[in-house]
Formats: sequence, structure tokens, C-alpha cells
Amino acid sequence: MPSASMISDYLWLIPLVPFAGFLINGTVGRKFPRALVSAVALLCTAIPATIVAWLWIVMKSEGAPEVLRVVSQPWIAITGLQIDFALTVDHLTLIMLGVVTGVGFLIHVYSVGYMAHEEGYWRFFAYLNLFMFFMLVLVLAESFLLLFVGWEGVGLASYLLIGFYFTKDSAANAGKKAFIVNRIGDFGFLLAMFLLVREFGSLDFSHIFQAINVNPGWHGGILTAIALLLVLGAVGKSAQIPLYVWLPDAMEGPTPVSALIHAATMVTAGIYMVARCHVLFNHSPHALGVVAIIGAATAIFAACIGMVQHDIKRVLAYSTVSQLGYMFLACGVGAYTAGIFHLLTHAFFKALLFLSAGSVIHALSGEQDMRKMGGLRKRIPVTFWSMTMGVFAIAGIPPLAGFFSKDEILYQAFVSTNPIGKLLWLVGLITAGMTSFYMFRLWFKTFFGPEHFEEHTDLHAHGAAVHAHSGGHTVMVVDPEDNHAHGVHESPAIMTVPLAILALLSIIGGWVGVPAAMGGHNEIEHFLDPVFSTDAAVEAATTAHGSELGLAVVSVLVALAGLGIAYLFYYKKPGTAAALAAKMPALYNLVAHKFYVDEIYGALIVSPLLMLSRLFLGGIIDGGIVNGSGAAAGATTRGLSSLVRRVQSGNIRSYAGWLALGAAAVLLVMIFGRSIWMH
Repeated sequence: MPSASMISDYLWLIPLVPFAGFLINGTVGRKFPRALVSAVALLCTAIPATIVAWLWIVMKSEGAPEVLRVVSQPWIAITGLQIDFALTVDHLTLIMLGVVTGVGFLIHVYSVGYMAHEEGYWRFFAYLNLFMFFMLVLVLAESFLLLFVGWEGVGLASYLLIGFYFTKDSAANAGKKAFIVNRIGDFGFLLAMFLLVREFGSLDFSHIFQAINVNPGWHGGILTAIALLLVLGAVGKSAQIPLYVWLPDAMEGPTPVSALIHAATMVTAGIYMVARCHVLFNHSPHALGVVAIIGAATAIFAACIGMVQHDIKRVLAYSTVSQLGYMFLACGVGAYTAGIFHLLTHAFFKALLFLSAGSVIHALSGEQDMRKMGGLRKRIPVTFWSMTMGVFAIAGIPPLAGFFSKDEILYQAFVSTNPIGKLLWLVGLITAGMTSFYMFRLWFKTFFGPEHFEEHTDLHAHGAAVHAHSGGHTVMVVDPEDNHAHGVHESPAIMTVPLAILALLSIIGGWVGVPAAMGGHNEIEHFLDPVFSTDAAVEAATTAHGSELGLAVVSVLVALAGLGIAYLFYYKKPGTAAALAAKMPALYNLVAHKFYVDEIYGALIVSPLLMLSRLFLGGIIDGGIVNGSGAAAGATTRGLSSLVRRVQSGNIRSYAGWLALGAAAVLLVMIFGRSIWMH
């Protein structure tokens, strides 16, 4: 059995190996054949996943330490502040590492098939490895500063991946939108770090949390200010109200990017940060209340929008925003374990849903509008059954993964000491019904009913397309010998195998959290006990209030109601939804246009800023000062040169005169200058 000291020697490899993959493919990958680019990218993701698996064995072995730290030389050492470049692994880190490396590796494998004929293949995998590097740095960080390095890094990598099709305006704009909106949240994170340095003289987690723990009566005040600023950072990164607007547009990137961002990496960073800082948040009830309210509001708001979207990826995008709201809600009522549990199961079924959607899009030659789908269950059976598992899991149908994690959040909200805990539970319950409805709506519209698509030539068919160059542009031509190049067909094995693995995880992934009320042992709660200390008041409330089993029955009935309504509207009587929308056009248009939030932001924030920038920066600074100073310098130079050039007349007598004048001037200076010096 490997020892903790042995594994610590290899801990640095977890983030560094993906970074090596980024350097290799990013610098010389253009010259590599695609098979070699794939091999580098997959190997540099598989090695960290293997080390993490090894780490699981070590940390769960008898007598293993609960926390494993690796500290290098001091990173920053100035008067009054020292920050070490240190990595730490505890049970919370271990779960996050498993999600990032495990799900991340499956997405890399899937991408080999999905991106097989895309231009910039080497660039895509370089960015993907870079994303993994920064996310692993974020998870392993022992200090707020190192976490912030990973935090900003995933923002950069998301910008590169969302805007991968940079020649397409919508993709370029989506990448910029994600980058700019996240800077708003990151500003709050920066201010929080400044306050932490001022208050604690450190940015190390262990130092700060220990200082808070030795003062149990310390509540509110500066801790609330720090916590609220951290919440602002988490709201940006995890796409909560009011900074959620970047995430739905992130679907402009390739579908594997959507799966990586929405399921396993970037959007979970905010949840992880709040859970990591639970000691700080537990001493700030007001900040926790804000987190709970933001989470509940985001969950139901995004679910409303998801109910009427027609783009299959956009439905899943708003579903992600809603599910992240659930995780925020859990953290806000102090149920950090429930939040992390849902983060874990959500990574499985949301990655599965996005990759299955990618397989549907692949089969339909890029079509994403569900109104142009239908009847696909017999055409692409592996994709159908994979997405079915994901849909049932996210809808909360037992015994799939989403049922256990979602119900744990609802139960913890119901029994919490939060004054509005029952209201939060009700909002979460209604959201669960809405989630079931819009996910089964997606299921029925995509796989059942008549076929609404045309038989396209699939330009992405595995092995069907070859590249040719015409007029300086890359075009796709279909090999007429390939029998799979025409019509709707199933994705290749390199895409369907990851789907099958994720489908299995979506079925059994929640069994690690089966509560005692349902005959389980809630293994994940016991696993995270060393990280999260249970508050006595919360424990008492949990014991004193109602039956968890009864609440679970209610949530299942609500999920089944959502299934039944979707069945009626989109399978049994397909015209019902359209007729209902026609009766309430104002309400339907309001929701279909996403409550006009983007338009409101554009009118109240973006347009005034652009106007101010053009007036002040473009007009006064650039047009007045910069251009004016340049024009003045040019005019001065021209004036002086016009005078000086008169000396160069080409006339010898003129030159002799200027020479005599110059000599006289020199003599006068020498004579009068000497007399002044002597006096």
C-alpha cells in the first residue's frame, strides 16, 4: 500500500501534466497528425486521473491522514505577509478531483470523435488541457491567492473555448460576454482578499479558519463583508442571479466545451469556494441567508426560461443555471454536504445530457432546434437510452442519482433553522416539478412523435468527410464510398462509450448518499464529516422535524406530475402547448425572451458605458489629448523645419554668410562668458 508521503511526491503532477499537454499541443501540435494530438491530450488527462485514483486508495486506507499538504518555498514573503505555494488534499478536495479528472477525461475521449474533422483540432485540445490545469490548481489550492490564480485561469480558458469558432460573431461575442461578466464577480473576490489580508495578515485557508474558530463568538461585521464579497465572486463564476447571463450563451462553443464547463469544471468553482469557506460563512448568518435566497431565486427563474426554449443546448444551459441554484440553496441553509453531493451527481448527468445532445446534433448535421427533430429513438438508440438515463436522473426519478441529491437539499431546506426555510423548500419543490417538465419536454420532442428533420448529408460523419481547399477556404466534401455519410446515424464508439459510462454513473452515482430513512448509510455525509462540522442547532432541527421519507414521496409525485404534463403536451396531444401559449401571448413572449434581462442590461449598463467610452475615451482622451498632442507635435516640427531648411539654400555665398555669423556668435559667447565667469 503506498504511503501518504509517497503520494505527496506526485501531487504536483496532477495539475502540471495537463499543463504539459497544453504546452506540447499549443506550440507544436499544429505539425502533429491528429492521432498524436489526441494521444497527448488524452494521456495528459489520464495520468492525473490515475494519480487521483491512487490518492483515493491512500486517503481511505487505515491510519491515513485526513489532510495531505505539500508546501514549497515561500511564494510571497514581505513584511507582515507570507504566502506559500502550497497544495492541500482533504476529503472535499478528493471529491472535486475525482469529478474534474474523471468526467474531464471522458469528455476528452468524446471530443476525439466529435471534433474529428474540425479545423484547429490541435488548438481545441490545447485549450481543453489548459482548462483542466487551471481547474485542478483551483481545487488543490491551499490559499485564497492560489485559488484565485486557478479562478482567473478557468475564466481565460472558458473565453478561449467558448470563442473557439472565433470567425463566427455569435461565438466571439459569447466568449467576450463570459469573460467580462466574470470580471465583475472577480472584482468582489479581489476586495475580499484585501480585507482578509488586512484582518488576518494571511491568505492561507488554515490560518484564517483557525483564527475564526478560536473566536466562536465572532459573528457578522467584517466577516459578513468578506463573505458577501466572496458571494459576489461565486455568483459570477457559478452563474447566479444577476450574473447568470453569460452561461446560456456559452453554448456557442463546441458541445464538449459546454459539457466541460457546465458539468465538471468552471461553474462548480463558486459552489466549491463557498463550501471550502464554510467556517467563514457559518459565522455570518446574513451572508448565508443571501446565498440561500440567490440560489432559490436562480433555480426557479432559470427553470421558467428553460420551459420554453427550443434549442436543445439552450434548454440544458438554463437547466445548469437552475441546478446550480439548488447547490447555492443547499450551502445557504448550511447543508454543505448536500450541495457537494448534488455537485457530484450533477456532474454525471449533466455531462451525459450535453454529450448526448452533441450526439443528436452530430446525427442531424448540426441541427439544434428541437422543432426540427422527433422520432430519433430508433435512429440513434444508444444516444436515446443514454439521454433517457440523464433525463430521468435530473428529473429526480428514483432510484437514479439526481433523486437522492436533490431530495437531500429539499429536506435540509425544510428542516433548517433559516426563518424562511419552508418557503425555500417550496420554491425548490416547484422548481423540481418544472425541471421534470422541461426535461421530459426535451425528451419527447427529440425522440418521439413524427420525424420533423430532413435527411441531411452528415458532414461530421465519422470517416465520411475529407478536407479540400477551394479559393482559400476549407470546405467539406463527402466520400461517396462511405455508406454512413448519408442520413441520420448513430455516433461512433469513441463517442458512445463515454455516454454509456456516464449513463451508468447517472444511475448509481447517488447511491453513495442514500439516507437512513430510505435504508442507506449516507456514505458521502460520513466521508465529508472531517471537513464539515455539523452545527448543533441544525442537528437538533433535523431530529425534531417531519419525516424525510414523506418529503421524498411528495417530491417524487411532483416530478411525476411534470412527466405527466410533458407527456400530455408533447406526446398525447402535441398541439396543447402551442394552444396554451396562444391564449397567453404576453406571458409566453416574456418568458420566451428570457424576461428581456439581456435587453435591460444592454439598455441600462452596456449602452451607457459604450456611450461614455466613445465620448470620454474616444472623444476627449483619444480625439482631444492623444490626437491633439500628436498634431501639435507635428505642427511644431513642421514650423521648426521650415525655418531650418532655409539654411540649406544651395547658395555658397549664403553658406559663407551663415558660417561667419556662427563664428561671430561663438566668439561673443567665449568673450562674454569668460568675463561673467571671472566676476
